[in-house]
Amino acid sequence: MAETEDFLVRELHPVDDDIFKEPMRKRRRSDRDQRFRAFPSVEQSALKEYEKLESRTRRVLSNTYQKLIQSVFLDDSIPNSVKYLINRLLALIEKPSLDPIYIGLFGSTGAGKSSLINAIIRQAMFLPVSGESICTSCIVQVSSGCCEQYEAKIHLLSDQEWKEELKNLTTLLHRTEGLGGEEEDAWDRGDAAEEAVWKLQMFYGNGAEGKSYEELLRAKPRGKIPTSRVISLKAEEAGELSVKLDPYIRTQRRDWDGGSAETHIWPLIKLVEVTLPKSELIPEGVVLVDIPGTGDFNSKRDEMWKKTIDKCSVIWVISDVERISGGRAHEDLLNESVKACQRGFCRDLALVVTKADKLHLPEYLRERKVGNRKLPADSRVLEASELVYTVSAQEYWQQALLTEEETEIPKLREYIRRRLLDKKKRMVTKYVTEAFGLLLLTDSFSCTDHVQRSRGNQGFHQTLKAVCLKNGIYASRTLARIDLNEAVTQPIYEQIDPVFGRIFRSGKSTDGSALIPHIDAFKLSLQEKMTEIGIRNGWKYDSYKKSFLIQEISAILGGLEGHILRKKRKIYESLTTSVQNDLKPCYEEAAQITGKKACERMKEVLRRGVDRQVAEGMFERAQERMQHQFQQLKNGITEKVKGSIATMLTLALSPGDGLYKELADVKSEYKEMEKLHRSLREVAENAVLRRGMQDFLLRMSPSKAGPPKT
Repeated sequence: MAETEDFLVRELHPVDDDIFKEPMRKRRRSDRDQRFRAFPSVEQSALKEYEKLESRTRRVLSNTYQKLIQSVFLDDSIPNSVKYLINRLLALIEKPSLDPIYIGLFGSTGAGKSSLINAIIRQAMFLPVSGESICTSCIVQVSSGCCEQYEAKIHLLSDQEWKEELKNLTTLLHRTEGLGGEEEDAWDRGDAAEEAVWKLQMFYGNGAEGKSYEELLRAKPRGKIPTSRVISLKAEEAGELSVKLDPYIRTQRRDWDGGSAETHIWPLIKLVEVTLPKSELIPEGVVLVDIPGTGDFNSKRDEMWKKTIDKCSVIWVISDVERISGGRAHEDLLNESVKACQRGFCRDLALVVTKADKLHLPEYLRERKVGNRKLPADSRVLEASELVYTVSAQEYWQQALLTEEETEIPKLREYIRRRLLDKKKRMVTKYVTEAFGLLLLTDSFSCTDHVQRSRGNQGFHQTLKAVCLKNGIYASRTLARIDLNEAVTQPIYEQIDPVFGRIFRSGKSTDGSALIPHIDAFKLSLQEKMTEIGIRNGWKYDSYKKSFLIQEISAILGGLEGHILRKKRKIYESLTTSVQNDLKPCYEEAAQITGKKACERMKEVLRRGVDRQVAEGMFERAQERMQHQFQQLKNGITEKVKGSIATMLTLALSPGDGLYKELADVKSEYKEMEKLHRSLREVAENAVLRRGMQDFLLRMSPSKAGPPKT
């Protein structure tokens, strides 16, 4: 018995030793219902029906899985086709219900990101706000959950990550005795060096800026650092947690002269996660992400900053109404966001113009009516139906000039709900359809009765040193992001961006270059081929096999989209990565330069290095590396499809009676799955009817009351 169990563990599910898993524990009905509090009654009904379909489908799959496991438990010679069935069942049972939807709020200092989140969750001053000054200092994620209290987790840099930053900070501050005159004044004014001094003083105390890296390694930090590198906070009320969170989130002043114990470890903070209790405004499964500035000098924090943007399926570029009229900051942020659409998971980008109350009311209303605010031309790679929102968090609370609806805060909440509801609908539809196809074939094999289915020069050389120390990249909360590798490759990206965007977009392209539609076309041709194979092989009961093949081909090829999205970031960034690798010796040489005229000598080293690398074929190598990445993606797609479809065809073309003589009878599970599949269409039709009725009633009803005053 033990040998047989070991065999099953090894052969059926080599990644997970616990193959005989119990079905996942279900939420209590009251807990499930609480998740929908943020939705109107019509949408709640649709979500409950989708949840019911998903839950019943998981139960049917789990019952089928248990039956098959029991039927093969005492046999050491399990055909690959049966292993395929069992593993597919297990994969569907363990498939997450719904991945979180990350909505990134991406904006400059003082643009109003925190104020906007406070208004959306209807908690005035919950996240710290302070007008035009830098306030939010790190990435902050806000979501609602099933907890009863307000909770937060502050994630700190690991010991190794802090040592890396400490080394960079002390190297940046190093000055030789020969440094003097104008360069010393520039050093005193350099933002990069100023921030380094500030961090070291806060963490180790006054005088830390004059110590070496080795001395600081032996120094005792002023604050207490938990061994887990995570600080957990809880509170019964929002205001109580807000007070506890403030020193961790708020940027500490540079004239700091002591402060609380919490502020001493402020330089270590890289991420804050806040979880609200069950919310009537933000549904569970949605994460609002406050993304400050343009990156961070610490490589781990900067990497996380970039990954956070890339994992957002929605990005709201936040810019206040005064700056959008006279500045370029929002254009830079929009361009950075469009890049995230190119390389990441973002499919929806919007410009959210804050502080609309600063506009003269007639001008504001005219702007909204004629829709003068536009996104850049690159936004054609997006799929958003509405691209510009004009909001006022201040007027949401005061309503002196604008009504609640005119502040457009409710409109953003409605957008969030619609996004989650649409995603849930797509997920359940795909899940039930896949399960039905799998159960259809499993049943056909388990019984005989077959069924039919810039800035200026101040401190510039210190900033340049920081750039060289980080291999061409400098990111801080106070300056615009600097990436020399990206600047060098920008002319290439300007040429490839339109084509790259068309290749990886979901919709059809006019020139036929989009990859996903080609996969869809391949799927259709493959399904037609399956029908031809069935006719040629004289399937007596080809209806159920055809249905299975169609659903399984959809599942296999549908999974490719996620694989492609994960790979495209590496492809897109391969140009800058290649250039960075080629220029690394130049950066390292320049970073070592100190003394008089260090800035000019550093620039000269970089100029010579770039010229030399260009002459030696730097751009040609970058092109070859990108082509190699594309070829790897192509080969990966081919191998994935060939392997999965070959196994599936072996299973589908096996005669039912000869597949496995002891395979369990799952006819009852199949019949229940058939009913669930039929009810899927009814749920979708009912949701459409209810939504139409709700929209009609809303148009006929008077405006809702505004939010409570606080």
